[in-house]
Amino acid sequence: MNETWSEFEQIQPRVVQMLKRSVSKNRLAHAYLFEGSKGTGKREMALLLAKSFFCKEKSDVEHCGQCVDCIRISHGNHPDVHIIEPDGLSIKKHQVEHLQKEFTYRGVESSQKVYIVNEADKMTTSAANSLLKFLEEPESPTIAILLTEKGQAILPTIQSRSQQITFSPLNKKYFIKELQEKGVSETDSYILASLTTSFEQAKSLTDSDWIAQARNVVIQLMRELYERPNQVLFTVQDKWLPLFKEKHEQEYGLDMILLWLRDLLYTQVGKDAETFVDQHSQLQQQALSSSQEKISKSMAAVIGAKKYLQANVNTQLMMEKLLLDIQEG
Repeated sequence: MNETWSEFEQIQPRVVQMLKRSVSKNRLAHAYLFEGSKGTGKREMALLLAKSFFCKEKSDVEHCGQCVDCIRISHGNHPDVHIIEPDGLSIKKHQVEHLQKEFTYRGVESSQKVYIVNEADKMTTSAANSLLKFLEEPESPTIAILLTEKGQAILPTIQSRSQQITFSPLNKKYFIKELQEKGVSETDSYILASLTTSFEQAKSLTDSDWIAQARNVVIQLMRELYERPNQVLFTVQDKWLPLFKEKHEQEYGLDMILLWLRDLLYTQVGKDAETFVDQHSQLQQQALSSSQEKISKSMAAVIGAKKYLQANVNTQLMMEKLLLDIQEG
């Protein structure tokens, strides 16, 4: 996503300022805990920090990007940079023990070593305890970087021995701009930026044009609710159910309905729509026949439907109940 400190500063200014100070003063901690939602750049930041740690040609904090160390880290084959990923559903004790064994050997290129633990919250208890011992007796100079979306799931003893850095959600305008530069249409980029801040998730949603189709079905349903309510249940049967098959797709669908209602509420109070930016006239028309109370009740109904979805109720029955609740207000 971002290859240099200056590029990364656009999306995580606070994180960059903090780490740049540590790099320039040569005061890097022996362990970091990077916490933040998916797509906020934790892994990229970890690799960037590793490059600045190893690069012998860096200018202040900025790595050169061309030396052997920088190139190897970019290609994922640096002998002294180790990355641990979950093995199946968890990170197991033997993975941490293997890492410890690797670190007993002298550094291949130097005495410096970096290890990155991705999804650190998925460590088993025994793996976490093994890592804790490793953190308490670090091989110097060594940097441990733990990445997680759930900081509270990390052992308190590991948290206390790590410098915790929180990554902010991506700025929506920046995310939209990046999506459009990657070839995503304006309408799709706005709805993607309302659903996720992860480029990985955005890419999966744009594959096979799914997001565009889903968006169109939501717009059709919302139009019919106000203009042709007798048609709504047929659209659920013919278009919603065949497209929103998996649970995560159904969740996205409900989120899109919620986003439509939020745009409708914004329109009602004279603000611009944030997601369905090309549907101004339809939102204006619906705003005339709605009240803020009715829209708020409809939004509450969607939130209720999301709870039903988690309870594995029949999707068709859930949707029919939701649309009836929205109609009745």
